[in-house]
Amino acid sequence: MHRFLVGLTKGAVAICGAGLFLTLMSAPGVSQSLEGVFNGHRIIVPESSIPQIGRHHTNYFFVDSDQPVPQPPAGVETPGSVACVYQLVSGPTGCPVATSTAVPSDGWGAIAIVDAGDYPTAAADLAAFSTYYGIPAADLTVTWPGTKKPPIYSNWLVEEALDIEWAHAMAPQAKIYLVESVQVNTDPTWAAVQLAAKLVAQAGGGVVSMSWGDPEVTQELSWDKYFTTKGVVFFAASGDSGLGVSIYPGASPNVVSVGGTYFNRDQQGNFVNEVYYTGGGGGDLSPYEPRPAYQNGVASVVGSHRGYPDVAADFCCAPIYLQGGWYSVGGTSWASPTFAGIVNAAAHKAKSSVQELTAMYRELANPIAYSADFNDITQGGSKCGVGFDECTGIGSPKTYAGK
Repeated sequence: MHRFLVGLTKGAVAICGAGLFLTLMSAPGVSQSLEGVFNGHRIIVPESSIPQIGRHHTNYFFVDSDQPVPQPPAGVETPGSVACVYQLVSGPTGCPVATSTAVPSDGWGAIAIVDAGDYPTAAADLAAFSTYYGIPAADLTVTWPGTKKPPIYSNWLVEEALDIEWAHAMAPQAKIYLVESVQVNTDPTWAAVQLAAKLVAQAGGGVVSMSWGDPEVTQELSWDKYFTTKGVVFFAASGDSGLGVSIYPGASPNVVSVGGTYFNRDQQGNFVNEVYYTGGGGGDLSPYEPRPAYQNGVASVVGSHRGYPDVAADFCCAPIYLQGGWYSVGGTSWASPTFAGIVNAAAHKAKSSVQELTAMYRELANPIAYSADFNDITQGGSKCGVGFDECTGIGSPKTYAGK
């Protein structure tokens, strides 16, 4: 596997990974993009996913094409295959995509998704996705802070479809809120995050998922307070730029930071193993956030600073339905709402992100509980090892227990 995404520093593109082809291009449907290759697939990174200082970016990419097709593209996972691999449902041996049709059926309270821009076809697209995969109909509300609806940002429509469709797929009984924001220097705005948290709390609790991010800055220490609403657990993408590239809010000690993995399958389509998505899902040691108490047990890895991600989930490739067509996409923009949905469906009802994280890291310290509830991802990069690491945190989900 090749590292295909980039970190942008002062306008320059730093391309990581040997043997990788990445070039700036004008792809159909996007104003500017980066193109690369992963496992023989064409990768198109839209302009909205290219990190820029002072602007929150999405964390998704197109696989093979950024043009819609009438059916889910070949090679994508499904809600059933992901649920089967993570043992959320009973599925066939090997969890082949074609025959893993059982989907999750749990969920409680609410899941709020925070994104930028209006998504006028959100309800219709979510209904079409759910019908296709046999998922119960969603209870969706689209809202925004203030009285003025945000404008449409074309590249964010894919992000919004990915977020609501996969959060709902993992926890179909949870109320879904799509909280839309305008784009400003800090976009989506903290007002949108606050509204999302308020709505989830009013629904009795649940989770908030944020698939966007920006490189870390010293001011972030004053923003951590936005992820402390009682009864709400916050999730954020750890980024798609590989290890050593910072991202916020993924670095906040008050969010569950979600990295990326990849499902290796054999020629018959059977699941073989899960590995770190080399150079893809981000991981780093924060230069600003001190080590939180729940990471004291992994101080030998993180030192005196916050290490992330905390957990990880499949990163490529996911089907989404958007305005009459299907796309194949990947990124920690998929991993974050997926893991948020899994935690919601587990119904632990943690009172805060820190309480959720404390429980997760406590499992890491208990070998029996840890092996029962998490997959330890040890392959895919030189920093991937037993237990916590910068590649995938403590690992990916195994059943709803421990989440």
